[in-house]
Amino acid sequence: MIEQDTVRLLRECDAGVKMGTASIDDVLDFVRSEEMRAHLVHSKEEHNSLEGEIEAALHRFHDEGKEPNPIAKSMSWMKTNVMLKMHESDNTIADLMTDGCDMGVKSLSRYLNEYKAADESAKDIAKKLIHMEETLGQQMRAYL
Repeated sequence: MIEQDTVRLLRECDAGVKMGTASIDDVLDFVRSEEMRAHLVHSKEEHNSLEGEIEAALHRFHDEGKEPNPIAKSMSWMKTNVMLKMHESDNTIADLMTDGCDMGVKSLSRYLNEYKAADESAKDIAKKLIHMEETLGQQMRAYL
């Protein structure tokens, strides 16, 4: 049970960190504020670093990880592009990013509660990712 919950939690973290990185990539070319860009680039670097940690943990269990849900990823990309076509501004980007961060925190918190038997290292990774999403969401609120 511990190993099964550990792998499941790590897979969800893997999908979440990839979704976060893709979302940042989707908006970076539209950012006008250098300060906002710096927050996003820093968060992307943190996501990439944590992704390496997640992949190493999954490798120990001989697991390939999990890609984000293709429908969710497509819907996110479409929403981002439609909103930015209508209102290309840092305000719109902040709105999109805070929504994404909030959804990530909610989903990861649910998985953390669902996979209670996961080992502490996997739980720590999930908590790190939750903290990263909370931090980025708070930083983006300054641009709403």
